[in-house]
Amino acid sequence: MESSSSSNCMIWFRKGLRIHDNPALELAQKGSKHLFPVFVLDPYYIDPDSLASSPGSSRAGINRIQFLLESLVDLDCGLRRLESRLLVLKGEPVQVIARLLKDWNIGKLFFEFDTEPYAQTRDNKVKDIASASGIEVFSPVSHTLFDPAEVIRKNGGKAPLTYKSFVAIAGKPSAPLRSMYSKLPPIGDIAGYEILGVPSIHDLGYKDVKQEFSPFRGGETEALKRLKENLVNKKWVAEFEKPKGDPSEFIKPATTVLSPYLKFGCLSSRYFFQCVDDAYKTVKKHTQPPVSLAGQLLWRDFFYTVAFGTPNFDRMQGNKICKQIPWRDDEKLFVAWRDAQTGYPWIDAIMIQLKKWGWMHHLARHSVACFLTRGDLFIHWEKGRDVFERLLIDSDWAINNGNWLWLSCSSFFYQYHRIYSPISFGKKYDPSGNFIRHFLPVLKDMPKEYIYEPWTAPLSIQRQANCIIGRDYPKPVVPHDLASKECKRQIGAAYALNLSGETADAEEKLNSLRRKLEEDDYDGIQNMKQKKRMSK
Repeated sequence: MESSSSSNCMIWFRKGLRIHDNPALELAQKGSKHLFPVFVLDPYYIDPDSLASSPGSSRAGINRIQFLLESLVDLDCGLRRLESRLLVLKGEPVQVIARLLKDWNIGKLFFEFDTEPYAQTRDNKVKDIASASGIEVFSPVSHTLFDPAEVIRKNGGKAPLTYKSFVAIAGKPSAPLRSMYSKLPPIGDIAGYEILGVPSIHDLGYKDVKQEFSPFRGGETEALKRLKENLVNKKWVAEFEKPKGDPSEFIKPATTVLSPYLKFGCLSSRYFFQCVDDAYKTVKKHTQPPVSLAGQLLWRDFFYTVAFGTPNFDRMQGNKICKQIPWRDDEKLFVAWRDAQTGYPWIDAIMIQLKKWGWMHHLARHSVACFLTRGDLFIHWEKGRDVFERLLIDSDWAINNGNWLWLSCSSFFYQYHRIYSPISFGKKYDPSGNFIRHFLPVLKDMPKEYIYEPWTAPLSIQRQANCIIGRDYPKPVVPHDLASKECKRQIGAAYALNLSGETADAEEKLNSLRRKLEEDDYDGIQNMKQKKRMSK
């Protein structure tokens, strides 16, 4: 006779907030008498932080927390349709899950495999606790198209470091599960636990939040609806070509905006890939990876695999694939960038969109990341990464770090002479400056001739536009032409040293280079002063 514990199963949701193509759910519902669907609200991610630079926790902005709560409400609705429900608890996840396994007499635990370092540490602790109690643990891979560990194994134990080699090794993704459920096993005895519904943002302690939330709503229902809407236009799907697209489009963004749903697992990447592949079969020709829509999903897996196989992937020091660059430590310039006070309207409007929406177009991300690092301010990519990680609703550990390594020319991409101009790049897409006028209303009446460089407008024009530069809107924090030349000089010097995170004495050599560059800066300033005196 089967013991009561072996027939009690728990599915622990973290990401993977969906019912479709969910291998953990598929395994959990088979042969279980009782199934407990659980989500644990982790204080590490959701507790309010009064010292943070904008509303939210220390790890997540208010938009992402709201998106998560919406996704949980939708998952609960989906489970209720199957005569179950989501059991939401709050606390340190390892402690909560350990207690539930014991109190609910669980025999089998199921959860989706997670590659992030924080999750790996958490999940290994839970596995150890479960194993010590004789509880079986099943952790299938379903957040990515491929199993990163398997790709690394096929590549001789190393992560493939180019997209081309990754695609060749990974092969073709497996098909998504097509399981349809009419009913899930009932929830068993919850042993006196008081289970409340999914909390609101106010229930979590965010009492004074007055901002409008992101226009993108969370949840599996919204994800599948958005996917369907995007795939209706077969011509658009066939011709999709990244990095093309208009970063200034905001009324209807010029991309799918499916990344937040992939991040939370409201949408299965395998199902997305299958749908795109099916759409390709209905057209005569279509774009190919790496620029195609299917190619974007492969890029996502590429970054996941490299991140999983690279120690210290999220930092410069100790990261063997990261160039060691003597970034400047200038808190004033960093805060100006973070708080949309650089004096460059294109950059500031994007940063306001990030704060308000928790999202911006990939080319807009490129613009502000380049500006902060190798383009103008020469500030460490890790500082920019932290801002994106906190504020983006699609913030994804592997992809966010990968993109910052790329855009700062620290890894993957090394053409540091190619810079996104904070003036001409946005103007190319939006010469009238409608994007700037929307997110920076202080400049809404500035004539289009000056909207990207308002400091060049005559004072009479500034008065007419009700925007005096230096009073109502800041002057540029750096002169772009000079700053970009200086950035190129400093990166060039770092490249010449060719230090990686594994180089012996890398930190000492980097500090020596930093001192030399500072001395050169000082000598350059003195020479300029001398020339000025002589010209008088």
